[in-house]
Amino acid sequence: MSLLGPVEVRALAEKLNIRPTKKLGQNFVIDGGTVRRIVRVAEVTPEDVAIEIGPGLGSLTLALLPEVAKVVAVEIDPVLAGQLPSTVTEMAPELADRLTVVHADALRVGPADLGADPTVLVANLPYNVSVPVVLHLLEVLPSLRRGLVMVQAEVADRLAARPGSKIYGVPSVKAAWYADVRRAGPVGRNVFWPAPNVDSGLVSLVRRDPPKTSAPREEVFEVIDAAFAQRRKTLRAALAAWAGTAAAAEEALVEAGVDPSARGEQLGVEDFARIAEHRRTVARSTR
Repeated sequence: MSLLGPVEVRALAEKLNIRPTKKLGQNFVIDGGTVRRIVRVAEVTPEDVAIEIGPGLGSLTLALLPEVAKVVAVEIDPVLAGQLPSTVTEMAPELADRLTVVHADALRVGPADLGADPTVLVANLPYNVSVPVVLHLLEVLPSLRRGLVMVQAEVADRLAARPGSKIYGVPSVKAAWYADVRRAGPVGRNVFWPAPNVDSGLVSLVRRDPPKTSAPREEVFEVIDAAFAQRRKTLRAALAAWAGTAAAAEEALVEAGVDPSARGEQLGVEDFARIAEHRRTVARSTR
């Protein structure tokens, strides 16, 4: 089927009087090979309901529609949201009934807004909100089983980083709460219009069960935030405010089987879950 190339993308932008903005992270894909590759690597099936965030002018949308049962496209820009159904109707009329466009902020969207239960996330994510969007969707859409997102290369590295890496941090640990995350390949700058000043990368996410823990996710994420807020400090010092005192932090760490002199980048998500549990235990025992 026909896809959007450089000529079509620029013509659509001119027709809509759109100038891509950094504020909305708008870099439109102009290379058909790239969107076909994304769909192929995402391993979507005819039974999948795909959620696409920031479809823009529809480059990836047109590549997805033939391969899935439905595409739910969430677009914050009202002009782009209004145009997308017309673009699909013009270029792939036989697939137009598979598309639902939701004009909304992806950071605030929930299941009730979508009219379907997405099974796969496939998106060229706006770079400025890519990590919050991924974490939000994994939290509020339990139907999501996997995803393939294109993000800034540095962000891709951080999301997929493992404990012990210098770039391992809050995004790495929080993403690991929900999914197995890995790099799925690089993307060059010239496939976009306008070309960004940074390289891009693909990230694969496969849903898994969170660590078995009695601590709520919110409390585990509090530990993660505290541990990396002062990543040069030992966990005993970094978690002092979180636990109430350095001594209480040390007690929780020891009870969790974690060396108080370790640093956050040395721990996996399961370790943070145990620490969260033991602050609760320590707090109860000192009452």
